[in-house]
Amino acid sequence: MENKPVLLQLCPFAADLEQRLTRRFEVHRWFEEADPDTWLVHHAPTVRAVATGGHIGISNDLMAALPALGIVAINGVGFDKVDLETARARGVRVTTTPDVLTDDVADLAVGLIIAQFRAIPAGDSHVREGAWPARDRPLGRKVTGAQFGIFGLGRIGLAIARRLAPFGPVAYTDQVEKPEPYRFVPSLTDLARESDVLILASAANASTFNIVDAAVFEALGPDGVVVNVARGSLVDEEALIAALANGTIRGAALDVFAQEPNVPEGLRRSDRVVLTPHIASGTRETRRNMADIVVGNVEAFLDGGQLIGALV
Repeated sequence: MENKPVLLQLCPFAADLEQRLTRRFEVHRWFEEADPDTWLVHHAPTVRAVATGGHIGISNDLMAALPALGIVAINGVGFDKVDLETARARGVRVTTTPDVLTDDVADLAVGLIIAQFRAIPAGDSHVREGAWPARDRPLGRKVTGAQFGIFGLGRIGLAIARRLAPFGPVAYTDQVEKPEPYRFVPSLTDLARESDVLILASAANASTFNIVDAAVFEALGPDGVVVNVARGSLVDEEALIAALANGTIRGAALDVFAQEPNVPEGLRRSDRVVLTPHIASGTRETRRNMADIVVGNVEAFLDGGQLIGALV
């Protein structure tokens, strides 16, 4: 029987993707290895591919320890945890799963806005806990007519803008103005000052690390809400916790966090925050499409075919 190509899996995936990888490749689950150094001694020269998540990426040290590595296939669109220059220098291809998760992330962004404005999670708890006969919930806030600001008008940001436009005016900031029918605001702080809701849809990199800081929250103001479906690293979480506690901003709705899956207690305990566990792309349809691309890219690399979502 022909030996399967060796693939190193760096984090858990949905069952469908894991099953497909196992059928096609000899999969080693790095995150389950009790003694990674010993594993590398015995297996490193055989690894041809790495499958990872955007929130995990791959370290330069691990990349350097895999001399036969040819491709890092990311299950997602984030690539900030992969050093593309190092990959390029080592001749390692890096791919993502573009486009297929755009709709789901944009849908969740809208859902988070509505959930935050109308306090849907608190309303659900109110009913389940039997509190409704004793008292009514406080009034919510109207979504229609709100001013929306989007940080990052890429594929996902644009999809969010198109969904929000029927609700109210949309503005955005990005590195450059885009040929889209939304008002461009050059400064993130100015965008926050003009917005009721600041939605984060930017890529994460060194220039955007903790870019949403105390000054941005101050500009957003006591009626403002921040929504993050991008990357946790965009937000200074300590400043966010302080802004929520002090009433500097009205609230937040967050799907991503700086140190996932560990979420600061100051966010978990705040009644001003709606939280979801990084589920923006978490639909059966989208995860199936993402799996198609991850498996297909590794197969294409090994067979000399065309890669989808290649960054390097």
